[in-house]
Amino acid sequence: MGLLNELKEKYRTVSIVGMAKNAGKTTALNFLIEEAMDEGMRLGITSTGRDGETTDLVTGTEKPRVYLDEDTLVSVPTELYDLSDAGLEILKMTEYRTSIGRLLLCRVAQSGYVQVAGPVATSQQKTLCSEMLDMGAEMVIIDGAIDRKAIAAPDASDAIIISTGAVISRNMNKVVEETAHMVNLYGLELLEEGTAKDLIEKYASRDKVMFINDGQADFPEILGGLGNSRIMDQAVADGADHIYIPGAFTAGMLHEINPSNLKKVTFVLKDPTRIFVNRGDWARFLKKGMRVKVMENIKVAAVTVNPQAPAGYRFDPEELRDLMQKALPDIPVTDVRI
Repeated sequence: MGLLNELKEKYRTVSIVGMAKNAGKTTALNFLIEEAMDEGMRLGITSTGRDGETTDLVTGTEKPRVYLDEDTLVSVPTELYDLSDAGLEILKMTEYRTSIGRLLLCRVAQSGYVQVAGPVATSQQKTLCSEMLDMGAEMVIIDGAIDRKAIAAPDASDAIIISTGAVISRNMNKVVEETAHMVNLYGLELLEEGTAKDLIEKYASRDKVMFINDGQADFPEILGGLGNSRIMDQAVADGADHIYIPGAFTAGMLHEINPSNLKKVTFVLKDPTRIFVNRGDWARFLKKGMRVKVMENIKVAAVTVNPQAPAGYRFDPEELRDLMQKALPDIPVTDVRI
């Protein structure tokens, strides 16, 4: 059974998230599209930005084009419509506007290359995906072309595919370690049912840091920088057992917290995309007793690996895939170039 068929059995919408530019995200998209063509599966294709152009508009490097089979559903902005080699039948002019025109929901009437774009707002993306599914798409694939953090968020799709590869580092072990770190973060433990969760759900709309102490919520004035760390350290010393952080979770927030206090508190985040802590710092804080839970985590459906880097070096494809699979035994790992 191919990767796409495995995904189809579990998910209706899947986002592709690249760990870096040139990690093979578009190649992974094309791999899944080709599998769909072989299996006769009807896909919906959209994007959080723009994909399918011959040259990356930021780096100037060559990019793989996106070839879509007849009957595929795809979102295309008006300014890119005439640039498609494929024959496109316009099914609907949507209300969604982008910097390159209003979005069209199209059916591929004649196979060919297409430049794909879609809405950036998650709510609009979800509505567009629902429309594609209602129109007969068996699965919708979202290309996370701009904001990798945003498209990974759990309310963006049912699951994500992480594209990684040699572009991350010349050291193969580091590529594997960095990818495994991201997967582990995305699978962080959910906050259990109880008073803390009830309070966070009740007051989350305030979008403020919340200290929870003996079943009571407190909303401190946060100073920023090291001031955050010292305020949190004092709150834990005073008995706070949970700290909810609605925004970015950074290493700077933790440096001034006494290790003895760090062990007494659970940090709670909306989801793992709020974490901006590198692998080394994360490991050090865990050793000190840090506990982090999330209100929602992210389902990683698969990992694709690209052994080739734009700089010209490459890894042995089978070795990279095998090492990644060993590090992530519960997640399918595929080299989309083999």
